[in-house]
Amino acid sequence: LLLLCHAEEAAVIVSGLRNTDVFVGESATFTCELSHPGVKNVQWWLDGTPLHNNLVTEISEQDGRIHTLTLNDVACHDSGTVTFRAGSLISSAKLLVKGISPLA
Repeated sequence: LLLLCHAEEAAVIVSGLRNTDVFVGESATFTCELSHPGVKNVQWWLDGTPLHNNLVTEISEQDGRIHTLTLNDVACHDSGTVTFRAGSLISSAKLLVKGISPLA
């Protein structure tokens, strides 16, 4: 374990994103927990496209440490790599949106 001798300890990712499988029309939630609050330049991405808070994409933060992204009413084309970036910290996970199989 490496100890930093700076007055302000660098934040680390305590709990990273996890791969998530959902069906079309469901919501997919990704959570990333940081060791402490105050990390600047927090950004969520889906396949390289920056995400912004709106009706479909809910971005929230709790205690400045727990960052959550919820994608509502997902479609097949939403499948891809979700990336959370906070300063120099990065965590990624796969989102797989499964279609509903037709009844035989």
